[in-house]
Amino acid sequence: MGFITVDKIARENNINVNKLKHKALVGEGMISGHKVLLVKPQTYMNLSGESVREVFEFYKIEPEKLLVIFDDIDIPMGQLRIRKKGSAGTHNGMKSIIYQIQTDQFPRIRIGIGNDRKRGLISHVIGGFKKEEKAAIEDAVIRAAKAVTDILDIGIEKAMSEYNVKPKSESAEVPGESED
Repeated sequence: MGFITVDKIARENNINVNKLKHKALVGEGMISGHKVLLVKPQTYMNLSGESVREVFEFYKIEPEKLLVIFDDIDIPMGQLRIRKKGSAGTHNGMKSIIYQIQTDQFPRIRIGIGNDRKRGLISHVIGGFKKEEKAAIEDAVIRAAKAVTDILDIGIEKAMSEYNVKPKSESAEVPGESED
């Protein structure tokens, strides 16, 4: 999901992510007046921290300037969660990044892919999405790409309040209250 979102961001901002450096495909450009470096590690996912560390050290990036976008099976399909910092959860790629750069004090956008538990975890993650899941995933990628611009423009706190909301269909209604 991170690569799909980076590709969308790159297309929308005319950034070519095609230079092989730091065990990654990288592209430099501007998003909403902000200089950015888009990075797609080319290691195995559970070793992606090696690539991120090389970029981190070469460009002398402050942790709060790093933004990692990744899928998360612990979040319902299509939902986004933006965080300023935190643990890796169950994601091995994030575990690798945190281990390699020795901090979890960087923002991230987690894109929910859910987990129906009927398939094995590996099949679920690499097996693609069902036809009925495609619209939710496409919408999540669009919102994640927009969230990147919003994080740059209005800051992470405001972006978190904008995007970290549950869809209305999942909101619990208070018994006896109506929307008159």
